[in-house]
Amino acid sequence: MACRRCRKVKQEKLDWLADYPLFTKRFAYYVGRRCRDSSIRDIAEELRLDWRTVKALEMQYMREQLRRVGAPGPRVVGMDEVSLRKGHTYRIVVSDLERKRPIWFGGQDRSEASLDLFFEQLGSKKSRGIRLAVMDMWKAFHNSTQKYAPQAAILFDKFHVMRHLNEALDKVRKNEYARLSGKDRRFIKGQKYTLLSRRENLSTEGRKALKILLKANKRLNTAYLLKESFSQLWEYQQEGWARKFFENWRASLKWQRLGPYEEFAEMIESHWGGIAAFIQLEDKVSLGFVEGLNNKIRVIQRRAYGLRDEEYLRLKVLTCMLPAI
Repeated sequence: MACRRCRKVKQEKLDWLADYPLFTKRFAYYVGRRCRDSSIRDIAEELRLDWRTVKALEMQYMREQLRRVGAPGPRVVGMDEVSLRKGHTYRIVVSDLERKRPIWFGGQDRSEASLDLFFEQLGSKKSRGIRLAVMDMWKAFHNSTQKYAPQAAILFDKFHVMRHLNEALDKVRKNEYARLSGKDRRFIKGQKYTLLSRRENLSTEGRKALKILLKANKRLNTAYLLKESFSQLWEYQQEGWARKFFENWRASLKWQRLGPYEEFAEMIESHWGGIAAFIQLEDKVSLGFVEGLNNKIRVIQRRAYGLRDEEYLRLKVLTCMLPAI
């Protein structure tokens, strides 16, 4: 608009206009809501817009979601890393396990310095309010949490612990395959996921294959039974009984010649405090949220295949659990 006083052309800002000035905020929020369930390309074809325009409108919608929800002040946090693409390119995701939503996505890798960025952004006051931190048995996460939130109890996620045990079981399977020869190998080859799956999740054919495999190889039978019994550790209500169970489980490894299991037992021994923290908790927290969020992030990455905008991915991750506006 032309000013009559100064004779200059000025631009007036209107609250109802989107950041992309050819559209209103209401239209931008409509596009953002549609993009929660569909891909950018589908929405662009439906509305006859360029995909870059749809992406810009969706990003404004997601920023408004974050603005309305406010700054986080978590008491129970979950920490995990996600892979951006093939190779060792990682970013850290921190979640509020009480409110069940991600609150931070960033870093350059999964190092201690990258997680330090989260605590620095959170601030010292809110960092002191964290009472529990759930994480994988990763030294960098442990050190960073102890540095900025020393009052927080460290809890190692059950799913990550069982993943290490599954890896040990698979090493036993590979060792048995390399040791045997001829016809005996046919029972082991191609049975990785049959061994790693829970029995109740197997199909009828899978249960038959598991029965034949365990009957054919005594060492794999022992390793499988030990893996299945270890999950009872999280069912105890007192640390003393849980400790006794673990010592008995570890003693049962004697003379079994299960090297990967012995290494796993040593790892649990050195990280026992983080496992016992779950037993000592009065208010149990859901440990499955972190793994569920990882699956959701993979879906987001598949839907946004081809995009290399990390800021867009960050906004998608942080708003995936927020209500629509």
